[in-house]
Amino acid sequence: MAKSLLVLVVLLLCIAAGCSRPQAPPPAETGAPQQSGPRNSIDVVKATSKDLTIKAGSDGDAIVQLNIQNGYHVNANPPTFPYLKATELQVPQRSGVTVSFIVYPNPLTKTFPFADKPLAVYEGVIDIKAKVKVDRTMKLGQLDLPAKVQVQACDNQDCYAPGTLDVTIPLIVK
Repeated sequence: MAKSLLVLVVLLLCIAAGCSRPQAPPPAETGAPQQSGPRNSIDVVKATSKDLTIKAGSDGDAIVQLNIQNGYHVNANPPTFPYLKATELQVPQRSGVTVSFIVYPNPLTKTFPFADKPLAVYEGVIDIKAKVKVDRTMKLGQLDLPAKVQVQACDNQDCYAPGTLDVTIPLIVK
């Protein structure tokens, strides 16, 4: 009886294996299209900062540079429409350091198939300036100022998920 039960189980397993479909190969092997665009805005926009040297008690311009990959753009600040996500630099206040205002570059005005009206955008390499003042009692030496840049990148047809780029502004107090 045990032997016939074992034969029945093996027979059922063989039938099940023969009826199952082979596993589909990965998309690369089938020639199916793969996602070619970015998944997030930070995939096509990078942020860096230049060293900033300021005498204690003085001010200077911190420059955060955005490098927007060719074929993409980000919305200007201010954006053309209120529902568009503006490019925005945020430098948190820190003891002894004050950021009084931020200056965004002049935008390009471009027409896109998805918009009824031309949009104000940034492309290529742009500089965003932050006016930084250092208190006269500030300790001399290097201080790293953390900053964030919010961006939303688009190409000529699609916009991608907004993202936040972390950047450090190297501040040297003399």
